[in-house]
Amino acid sequence: MDVRGALLQATTKVFAEFGMRGATTRRIARAAGVNEVTLFRHFKNKEDLFQAALETFARRSQTRALPEQPNHPREELVKWCRTQYRDLYKHRALIRKAMGEHEEHPAHCARGLEASVRIAEELAAYLTRLKDAKLASGAWDPRAATNMLMGAIFTDAMGRDTMPERYPYSARSAVDRYVDLLLLAIGVPPETTPARGQSA
Repeated sequence: MDVRGALLQATTKVFAEFGMRGATTRRIARAAGVNEVTLFRHFKNKEDLFQAALETFARRSQTRALPEQPNHPREELVKWCRTQYRDLYKHRALIRKAMGEHEEHPAHCARGLEASVRIAEELAAYLTRLKDAKLASGAWDPRAATNMLMGAIFTDAMGRDTMPERYPYSARSAVDRYVDLLLLAIGVPPETTPARGQSA
C-alpha cells in the first residue's frame, strides 16, 4: 500500500476509535507509520484528509448486486443481506462514531454514510422489480419495505454486541428471519420462499 492509501486507512481507523476531535494528525500519522510532515505533503490539512478518507470508505463499501430479473426472491435477498450485514458489523465502530458526531460534523459524517444511501436505492429498485414481475402481491411501498428490512439488519449489526439479550438467535439466522418477515409482509407466495434449513 502506498503512503496516501496508508494514511486514508489509518484515518478511518483512528476516527472510529477516537472521533473527529481525538483523531489528531499526529495519531493518524503514527497509525500509518509515517511522520506528520509526510502527512501534510499528501493532504493540505486535517479537513482535506478526513474528506478523502470518508469518501474512500464510502466508495469501497461494495455490495453484491441484486439481479435485474428477480427469480428466487428469498435466495437472492438472503445472500445480498448477508453481505450487507457483514459489512455493517465489520465497520460498526466507524458507523457509530459517524452517527454520534453528525451534529457537530454533518458534512463529513454524511459522506461516510453515503454507501448506505446507495445500498437502500439498490434494494428499493429490486423490490420494485419484484412487484412489477408479480412475484409479490398487495399494496405496499418499496421504500417502506426497504427501510423495514434495512432497519432490522442495521439495528442488529449495530446493537448485537452491546445488547446481546435482544438477540437470542444467531447473526446468520437473523438475516433469514428478517428476510422471511419481509417476504411475508409483501405477499411473496410460499412456493417462492423455500423452507429454511436452519433451526433457531
